[in-house]
Amino acid sequence: MNSNHTIYLAGGCFWGVQEYFSRIPGVIETEVGYAQGFTDDPTYEDVCYKDTGYAETVKVVFDDAVIPLEKILYAYFKIIDPTLIDRQGMDMGHQYRTGIYYTAEDDRGPIEAYMAEEQKKYPGKQIWTELEKIETFYTAEDYHQDYLKKNPRGYCHVDMHKADEFE
Repeated sequence: MNSNHTIYLAGGCFWGVQEYFSRIPGVIETEVGYAQGFTDDPTYEDVCYKDTGYAETVKVVFDDAVIPLEKILYAYFKIIDPTLIDRQGMDMGHQYRTGIYYTAEDDRGPIEAYMAEEQKKYPGKQIWTELEKIETFYTAEDYHQDYLKKNPRGYCHVDMHKADEFE
């Protein structure tokens, strides 16, 4: 039985989110791209400078026999501030919003329950992380794939040491 599962996670600049998740045991594949927009075949420049509606997003394929969805969500919320709107770290703009985009309808309930528990950690603030079924995803240009592996000194808002917990 195949235990591979796919989820799409937007958490600011996709370079760091991809590198972080690639370090977590049970994650099989990551791919950066643009999700939930309304134009065809967007480029990085389109997403940054035009009104395309896309979020920089990482496709995460994981073996849920090794790491269940709940642990993927735990890992995700360790590296974002879900109370920020259109911003993570030094990156600002609608493309840097946070979002969880599921593929299987059965995932919605457990993700909603997880987010409700997460909300309790932020009294007086609202979590702005989107929760939607994935509708649109375009793979980003090759130079964005595994960017921080190719450019280890590249900018990143994600603390990679947080992945050490999963080793």
